[in-house]
Amino acid sequence: MRAFLPRLVLALIVAGATYNPTRYSYYAWAKRTGFTWAPPLVFVGVVLLIGWVICLRLTLRSFGGLGLLLANAFFAALFWLFSSWGWLPIDRVDAISWLGLLIVSLILATGMTWTHHRRR
Repeated sequence: MRAFLPRLVLALIVAGATYNPTRYSYYAWAKRTGFTWAPPLVFVGVVLLIGWVICLRLTLRSFGGLGLLLANAFFAALFWLFSSWGWLPIDRVDAISWLGLLIVSLILATGMTWTHHRRR
């Protein structure tokens, strides 16, 4: 559990900073600037890209491409099932976005943790 929480925080920061339904995300910032190339925007974009590459590389090493695809397919099917039962507020984009960010972060954190344990 000690190994999982820091990786979950890293994944939440990377995914949440890239996009979230508030005005405090990289996507919202880039959109406000009209997607113009400015040094601060590019610098933060490169830092986020480095974070994504680290998270995805470790997760892919652990799960493999098929495993990552299956994990995402599982949660997509689960979302669909829950929404068909009326358990998800599909009319609220912000709620679904936050739930998606949490699931992506959990998948990444699990993959990064398994990679760490496999090396031992």
